[in-house]
Amino acid sequence: MQRKVKWGIISTARIAETFARDIRHCANAELCAVASRSQKSADAFAKRLDIPQAFGRYESLLNDPTIDAIYVATPHTLHADHAIMALKSNKHVLCEKPATTSEAELQRILQVAKSQQRFFMEAMWTYFLPAIKTAFEWVDSGRIGKPLHLKASFGFPMPYSPDCREYAVELGGGCLLDMGIYPIAFDALLNRTETEPQLIHASRAPNGVDDDVLWFHRYDDVVSTLHTSFRSRLGNEALIIGDKGLVRIPDFWSASECYLFDANGQQDYFQDNRTGSGFEFEIEHASQAILNNRIESDIVSHAVSLGFQRRLAAVKAQFSSIR
Repeated sequence: MQRKVKWGIISTARIAETFARDIRHCANAELCAVASRSQKSADAFAKRLDIPQAFGRYESLLNDPTIDAIYVATPHTLHADHAIMALKSNKHVLCEKPATTSEAELQRILQVAKSQQRFFMEAMWTYFLPAIKTAFEWVDSGRIGKPLHLKASFGFPMPYSPDCREYAVELGGGCLLDMGIYPIAFDALLNRTETEPQLIHASRAPNGVDDDVLWFHRYDDVVSTLHTSFRSRLGNEALIIGDKGLVRIPDFWSASECYLFDANGQQDYFQDNRTGSGFEFEIEHASQAILNNRIESDIVSHAVSLGFQRRLAAVKAQFSSIR
């Protein structure tokens, strides 16, 4: 019988529910417990998703010796403290993206992970999707020729409320951290050398957090144009354009399909046969790494996550130009 990693979740947020549903499709993982700041919330979540144990305190979950790993699904500004709590309790950690709100905070987590010899990975689920892997196989094999442009956008109208997580200043609100991490991560798959971004446009919500950001990078011969927004629905796709063709990926952050075109039209198409919503691929990867006694992923490595933080910081550093 295959050994399974026994997981616990910190938080009962919407994204935690996606994790709880998708882990059912992983042969090497099982969800055993959830913790919330209130017993009532934990009980309701556990009952709805058929989770064996529910805790009204995070510490109670972390003190459970039967739990191997923790999925941290709390707001951005709480990730570092909760990840470190889990690591110091000898738990492995899969932490929602962005892993933190600064490179310094991420370094703090990584130091603890290394000293405790526990696995830590940022939950950039996009990197594990079969459609994303297929798209980049097409690019790497030369099917679009020499890459020239990358375009990625992710934006939906988000009604303004300074108290909701997306806009709350104290929780790291703003579209760049919440949605912009996806275009940044997608761009990093093609363009691994970091360059200084050029801010094209940015705007602020009434409480000062960013609600629409458009920027570009130039990497040698490749120009990447990236956009994120709480103000409007964007194209919400990714394009990798070469001198002989292009790859189009609808809803790239959760991609289930991708298209290959050349000058004569569509030449190839891929669609996955996922049984969940897509989180199962990263859960299975993280679980296998834990079973193999690794402390970091070979796909979303610690270096990759540090790169995300540097790219986010480089864009944010230009926000002084926002009026």
